[in-house]
Parts: sequence; C-alpha cells; structure tokens
Amino acid sequence: MEALDGNAIGGMLYQVFGGEMTMAQAECGRCGARGPLAECEVYLGGPGVVVRCRVCHTVVMVLVEVREMMCVDLRGLSELELPAWR
Repeated sequence: MEALDGNAIGGMLYQVFGGEMTMAQAECGRCGARGPLAECEVYLGGPGVVVRCRVCHTVVMVLVEVREMMCVDLRGLSELELPAWR
C-alpha cells in the first residue's frame, strides 16, 4: 500500500474538528518528531485510515467510521497544537 501525505485526509479532519487541520502541529509520542499533520504518512483503503509519523513510522492517529460516526484515536500523539482558526 502506498503512503499519501496528510492532505489526503483534510476533509475528514475538517468534519471531526470543524476547521482546517492539515497545518496543525503534531508531535509523535514515540520519537518526538514535530510537524504539520500534512507531512504525516497516510494509508487509506483498510477498514479505517492509518496515520503514521514521517520519521519513525509509528501509528499516531487512526480514523474509523462506525455507524455514520467518525471515531478518532490520537493516542500516538503526545501533542496536537490546533491552528489559529480556533
């Protein structure tokens, strides 16, 4: 499966957070790499969407739609700094 960048899930993130999130600063809980969500590796096509750290490839976020509700697991992130629109 080929990795896409975080822009591939911009629409999903907008639905969940109510604003543009691809420029939100994310910090990997494993290696501490920091950068915008747009730079993360995104894998589509499974039962959900897997987002991995661009440096150490740890899973930092999982998005799964269950009964028309988007469920988001952020436990791989140590920090998520929301963009200025908030």
